[in-house]
Amino acid sequence: MCGRFALDERIDDAVEEWIAAGGPASAWRPEDWIDPATLVPRYSVAPRQPIAVMHYAGIGTQRRRALSAAIWGLSPAWAKAGGPHPINARLETVATNGLFRTAFRAGRCVVPMSGYFEWQQADDGKDPYYISGDEPLFASAIAASDPDGNPTVAIITRSAVDAAGRVHDRMPVFVPLAAVDEWLIAEGTQPESALTFLDTQSLAVASTLSTRAVSRAINNVRTADPADATLIQQI
Repeated sequence: MCGRFALDERIDDAVEEWIAAGGPASAWRPEDWIDPATLVPRYSVAPRQPIAVMHYAGIGTQRRRALSAAIWGLSPAWAKAGGPHPINARLETVATNGLFRTAFRAGRCVVPMSGYFEWQQADDGKDPYYISGDEPLFASAIAASDPDGNPTVAIITRSAVDAAGRVHDRMPVFVPLAAVDEWLIAEGTQPESALTFLDTQSLAVASTLSTRAVSRAINNVRTADPADATLIQQI
């Protein structure tokens, strides 16, 4: 799964470069837009927190690249109060699961991150690991509006391979920055084609990842300081 991730100082430049091809549009509420220049490093990003999401906004030829704020934990408008807010959606079932399939077709987005955390059980607790690449990472995700109209997001995951698979059996479905636009174009794309695309692209990114042990300070989401860069340093 993907239950915590980090944003380092490289992310704002990468996102700003992507956004530069098109300004903000009107599909998401203006108060949700984010200026990529205002992104700051966050070394502990947890579920139910606001995150930055890359997506297309607008209709038809008026679609533009945009960056908006969303809550990490999917809650469709039709969901019952107090229902589940899944933070992840499995690649194997995201196109057919009733909770996810509408968002998979029409709510495609990307979550930028520098890396993510996974844990392994030890005799005296859980040992955290940070999994990252040489370049910023872009996790495929799906978005929906909750009952109050606020954007919510789930990150798509797959079986872990290469370095990621040595720590946990699941990993985010990453796509290269050059392939982000192809994933975001929802109209006219059959689910089967999108799934094949994600599988192929994510395998290529997985081969570039590396894993390192980090401090157990990341284990407690309430006490971990999101501004503390040592949370992703190797120990």
